Amino acid sequence: MAQARDLMDQDQISCSICLDLLKDPVTIPCGHSYCMGCIKGCWDQNDHTGVYSCPQCREAFTPRPVLRRNTMLAEVVEILKKTGLQAAPPAHCYAGPGDVACDVCTGRKHKAVKSCLVCVASYCETHLQPHYESPAFKKHKLTPATGHLQEKICSHHDKPLEVYCRTDQQCICYLCLMDEHRGHDTVSAAAGRTEKQKQLGPTQRESQQRIQEREKELQDLRQAADSLTRSAQAAVEDSERIFTELIRSFERRRSEVKELIRDQEKAEVSRAERLIEQLEQEIAELRRRETLSWSSFHTQRITSISSRAVSLSVPLLDLETYPESLSIHTSLLRL
Repeated sequence: MAQARDLMDQDQISCSICLDLLKDPVTIPCGHSYCMGCIKGCWDQNDHTGVYSCPQCREAFTPRPVLRRNTMLAEVVEILKKTGLQAAPPAHCYAGPGDVACDVCTGRKHKAVKSCLVCVASYCETHLQPHYESPAFKKHKLTPATGHLQEKICSHHDKPLEVYCRTDQQCICYLCLMDEHRGHDTVSAAAGRTEKQKQLGPTQRESQQRIQEREKELQDLRQAADSLTRSAQAAVEDSERIFTELIRSFERRRSEVKELIRDQEKAEVSRAERLIEQLEQEIAELRRRETLSWSSFHTQRITSISSRAVSLSVPLLDLETYPESLSIHTSLLRL
């Protein structure tokens, strides 16, 4: 029993999806526990994504974890049910930012549901029960929970402001009615509130209409902005695809042109090399012929001079015996 009471205030015994005691409890890999049916239904909705996450901590799991019943936790829940104990209030029962907190709760305060103008305090459902059950609180004035109780209490007499003075256009207490507001046109605070609401009705309706119009404009602008963002993203993706294809096409064309130029270069260089070889052969042949021509010419001159020397009965010189005559003979050949 004591163990059950200790566990009673922990999150493990209540499901954060249905906010009730765990039914057929399962514990997922991150450590949080849920009703088998609740977490299964939650994950069934994510089957199309293939990613399954914890509704509390948002930790993602892939593939989908196998759900197995937490036997020990189930036994604790059964003990709570048999003893009539209840699990700790779910998180939404606690006071958060902007909520009115119970003035009686200790530790983590619950959200107040009513405020008492006589007690000048606010109460949660549990601590409000004496006001309903005890005759001592029968005449206390309860109002919806408010964090501005002092504004509903007379600053002079510390009594609830239950009367509305039409003459002075303000809320007063019964003691004020007997004092400085004696003889004034007065009604109950509720009646005064109703009158004010009727007076402010057209203004409030106009204000509400303007608020709705602005909210509609805001929604339209957000939708337009979202649509613009999607269109811009689509345009960016299309341009990226088009330019990528163009770049690939230019790269292919560049390679083709480069290969064509290289092929033409090889063909022209090969042709030029053949022409060079032919020209070199022609030049060599011409030089050979020139050499033969000069050799023939010199031979003919020597023969002619020898014939003339014989006809003149001039003895030929022995070149080996008279080297000086060689120079003279060579000079004659040059003539």
